[in-house]
Amino acid sequence: MSMRIAAALAATIGVGVLISTAAEARPELVGTHLADYSPGTIVVRTSERRLYLILDNGHAMRYPVGVGKAGKQWAGTTKIEGKYLNPAWAPPAEVKRDKPNIPDVIPGGSPRNPMGVAAMTLAGGQYAIHGTNVPGSVGGFVSYGCIRMLNDDITDLYGRVSVGTTVVVTR
Repeated sequence: MSMRIAAALAATIGVGVLISTAAEARPELVGTHLADYSPGTIVVRTSERRLYLILDNGHAMRYPVGVGKAGKQWAGTTKIEGKYLNPAWAPPAEVKRDKPNIPDVIPGGSPRNPMGVAAMTLAGGQYAIHGTNVPGSVGGFVSYGCIRMLNDDITDLYGRVSVGTTVVVTR
């Protein structure tokens, strides 16, 4: 009997550990080694699946993100080109090709809209930093190249940056 209780307790603790590892919305103020970037710059570290908003030479706000899956990752420097609350979403041609039954447009505010509550498009128009309708995907290699954030986190970041903000994506 005590062996069954011990096994049940171990299983319960294991489930608790698994549940607690999911990304939670809460930007963290962290010390950073990213001193090469100017305050106000967004740095996405794809390998870490983290986005940093540089505050000064030693501090940044850090957020968990979902990034491009294998073959969909990119690196480079761009700028925020537009900011949108509850954006509608039209799937890019590549997504439409992979998922032909997806609607041509999913309205903003729809629970099926993968952009979540806000989006910031990046120069060039192909990618965005945006919220999500699948919060469990944040922290993974999951997108077609966009930077996916929890809705509370994109709301926080959205209020901290403006159109023209530099975005650096590294691997």
